Amino acid sequence: MNKARSNPLNTVAMHCVLILYTLIALFPVFVIIINSFKSRRAIFREPLALPDAESFSMIGYQTVMKQGDFFLYFQNSLIVTVVSLAFILLFGAMAAFALSEYRFKGNTLMGLYLALGIMIPIRIGTVAILELMVATGLVNTLWALILVYTAQGLPLAVFILSEFMRQVSDDLKNAGRVDGLSEYTIFFRLVLPLVRPAMATVAVFNMIPIWNDLWFPLILAPAEETKTLTLGSQVFIGQFVTDWNAVLSALSMAILPVLVLYVIFSRQLIRGITSGAVK
Repeated sequence: MNKARSNPLNTVAMHCVLILYTLIALFPVFVIIINSFKSRRAIFREPLALPDAESFSMIGYQTVMKQGDFFLYFQNSLIVTVVSLAFILLFGAMAAFALSEYRFKGNTLMGLYLALGIMIPIRIGTVAILELMVATGLVNTLWALILVYTAQGLPLAVFILSEFMRQVSDDLKNAGRVDGLSEYTIFFRLVLPLVRPAMATVAVFNMIPIWNDLWFPLILAPAEETKTLTLGSQVFIGQFVTDWNAVLSALSMAILPVLVLYVIFSRQLIRGITSGAVK
């Protein structure tokens, strides 16, 4: 009885902790956004103050729109991120399904080999990757970034999704086979809907590093027509002078897709992270 009475209190406490963590995590975002609407002098004098009639300024957004092609950079980042995530989720889920469903010689070794990418940073192979892209003629193309980000995200996707797919009932899959369903149908119609929380978790964990990455766009696609949003924003950061109004404005607009994705997948993300933690 005492345990049953304490459950609502525990739920309220958990929600309060989540709200507190969310507010702490969003505070830097809040500071960036409010400062993007202030003059340069107000940014340094009162960085935590809200913009008022005296400090309000749109000069940062005006500069972003005039210098460079911001919408092209935004489009490039969106294409690279969305296509990379689609490939990561598709190929990662297929590999995870094969490893968890079928037993064959070398199954464990194959799983360990795929998981090595989590421990070995892909940036170590930057020179070899650049040489490969030059040899295949993919330098200064969005496909170069898509292929690299797909390879970067697959190890974590396979590692997470394979654990979730092992929890899918064998009776459900065998019933589908008895009804004459193909392995592809079982995979897409029976298994994938049951691991949506894990898919959302993988998507969010991979989306942020891809969207915010500066290294590979600078190395593989620095041309004006293939610049991503993060790389394009660097035009406002000079060696001696930095246009902070433009930088903060560009960052504010770049944050929006991440916030939208979090709002869409937040419930699935929390389920994916906490699944199995509370019985």
